[in-house]
Amino acid sequence: MSSRNWLFALVLLVATLLVYQPAWNGKPVWDDNSHITSAELRSLHGLGRIWTDPAAAPQYYPLLHTVFWVEYKLWKDWPLPYHLITIFFHLVSALLLLKVLQRLKVPGAWLAAAIFALHPVQVESVAWFSEIKNTLSTAFCAGAALIYVGYDEGRKRSAYFLAFALFVLGLLTKTAVVTLPPVLLVLFWWKRGKLSWERDLKPLVPFFIAAAAAGIVTVWVEQRFCTELGETFAFSMIDRCLIAGRLFWFYLGKLLWPANLVPIYPAWNISSHVWWQYLFPLAALGLLIGLWMARRWSRAPFAAVLCFLLMLFPVLGFFNLSFFMSAVTASGRDAIFRADHFQYLASFPIISLVAAGLTVGLKRAPEPYRMPGYASGFLLLLTLAVLARAQSGIYRDNQTCFRAILSKNANSPTAHNNLGILMVDKGSVDEAISHFERALELQPNYPLAHYNLANALVQKGQLEQAIPHLRIVLDANPNHAKAYYVLGNALFGTGHTDRAIFSYELALKIDPNFGDAHSNLGNALLEKGEIDKALAHYRTALALQPDNPGAHYNLGVGLVRKGESDSAIAELRIALQLDPAYPDAEPLLRDLLARKTQP
Repeated sequence: MSSRNWLFALVLLVATLLVYQPAWNGKPVWDDNSHITSAELRSLHGLGRIWTDPAAAPQYYPLLHTVFWVEYKLWKDWPLPYHLITIFFHLVSALLLLKVLQRLKVPGAWLAAAIFALHPVQVESVAWFSEIKNTLSTAFCAGAALIYVGYDEGRKRSAYFLAFALFVLGLLTKTAVVTLPPVLLVLFWWKRGKLSWERDLKPLVPFFIAAAAAGIVTVWVEQRFCTELGETFAFSMIDRCLIAGRLFWFYLGKLLWPANLVPIYPAWNISSHVWWQYLFPLAALGLLIGLWMARRWSRAPFAAVLCFLLMLFPVLGFFNLSFFMSAVTASGRDAIFRADHFQYLASFPIISLVAAGLTVGLKRAPEPYRMPGYASGFLLLLTLAVLARAQSGIYRDNQTCFRAILSKNANSPTAHNNLGILMVDKGSVDEAISHFERALELQPNYPLAHYNLANALVQKGQLEQAIPHLRIVLDANPNHAKAYYVLGNALFGTGHTDRAIFSYELALKIDPNFGDAHSNLGNALLEKGEIDKALAHYRTALALQPDNPGAHYNLGVGLVRKGESDSAIAELRIALQLDPAYPDAEPLLRDLLARKTQP
């Protein structure tokens, strides 16, 4: 690059870092903790599982989770480096896409790169901890595109194999880059006006094969390990076409007018019986036909919109994605479908078209209008940067994120449920209960909210009210160990000791290493006078949780009932070493020591 280009790159780097500064130290939000490498995967054996076991990580993106594995080894739970790495790859993606445009001789390449880097619709991909899969996969994809465009010009085999390798790395990071081969064909058609088998199609056959294989694996993994099958995805092909048309205009609208961006959008009701829903796909089809008819004037608009559609295709509702297609009503006709991070890479063709149009228009404008035009371009970038900086602050922490969601989407059951969990952790149980109840008003068939509400009610002492919610959870999922455990707590607290024991035993049948269930089962058995059985469960709990003061205290109480005072004293002392303020441990220890000194 020339010195001028290096200066622009430096300015863009500084601007991007400043835009995302509110998220630099952002804590994990939503499902981020599931992407930070779990304890069982932190060894070399765990790294092998990331590649060989599709169920080892939340999604089968082995290169992505290898990056997380390395990052955890380097900086554990420190959030700053995670965010800076994601921002770095976002900037790399912008600069590589810039080079692609320059190689294709598209006007306004720098403006397009700056808009891509600073646009607020990209914030979800850059500020959200786990969405490094977007920025990293896009960097590989853009690198592959740049190298392949160079191969198309010089036909060097080394360039071909390097482009293919980068493409495969992108697929291993996030499968959404499968659309690169057809996008390259569209670019070559735009460039030459026609396609040939030998020059254009034949070299891309291996790319299409790799893309198809990655797509099949991803669809299988989504169906097998990630989704809840059933009515959630009971959409006909007509329904899916209605969804696709509506999503096309939604994403295009957010690019051109990025207002009211939110991590969880309100659900859409999809119905083939509602006439106006057909207007979206018909309008999209009409736009494509109109741009095709105008190709003699310019092929660029048709090529840009077609690339936009191709890049969006994996998330247009034709495939059963696990997260944003969850139903919120029993009918299964309402779903969210959309998220800003779904159009991270797809946004670039439209951004490039707009930037090229503005640049060509300014060059053709009379001299007196050029300076105001350049000022307007600068104002556009400044506005986008200000909006993106404000949006990035949403990802500071979970509470900020979910309160921001509810400020724009007050009827999000997911946001109410997740905010309720945060309030329980903060000790604001009453507020938590109100959020869980609101989530269930909005989505009565929401097992997670039923479970969380029951848990909060048990903490508040409203045991009888908790039991029906736990029954609903267990009807939906009979293998929910934690629900059996909480049900056992509620039953034990209401005097139904035998039923509580049965519930704890079911929890342990599902999860034999459930330490708290062993402890509370021991308490219930001790209540019935079955001291030896209680001690066995206390000792198992202690083996599973050696640093848990409660496990030492419970064993101490059981030993007192057994008449083994010396052993009980030892356990109580360990409990107080671990937690000097542990309830009832110190009075019991004093009492036992006093008894020993009595003649």
